[in-house]
Amino acid sequence: MTEEELQNLVAEVSLKYFGRQFKHQVKINKRMTTTGGRYHLDDHHIEINAHFLVPQYYQELIGIIKHELTHYHLHLTHKGYRHKDQDFKVLLDRVGGSRYAPDIGLKRKRKAKYLYVCTICGQQFVRVRRVNVRRYGCGKCGGRLRLVSYR
Repeated sequence: MTEEELQNLVAEVSLKYFGRQFKHQVKINKRMTTTGGRYHLDDHHIEINAHFLVPQYYQELIGIIKHELTHYHLHLTHKGYRHKDQDFKVLLDRVGGSRYAPDIGLKRKRKAKYLYVCTICGQQFVRVRRVNVRRYGCGKCGGRLRLVSYR
């Protein structure tokens, strides 16, 4: 899907579900991995995650567009546009937008490298990052930690 096709789709969804025109720009962001889209308060443009533009994720894309348009229309009408606001929750529910971006496997999985064991109670702690054993202790009993293995 091109940016022009996406612009037309967003304008169509805005008219159909919100009854209002979308007068700003839609951009495709290829760097997004954890979010489906983003609404910018300063210039009112919307960015959409490029990974959702393939045909197999069409329904998820529509939900993301509805979510971002909810931010857009509420902000322009000076109502509560943030996730925690009641106006946002009510309008998003009414139009059927998605509350969260669906996980399509873009998030990087981090493998734990370090295993620490408490010298007193034997509690094990698996960590991705190295822990300063002189500064931190066991959260269960307060004992000293010992590095057991490193991958």
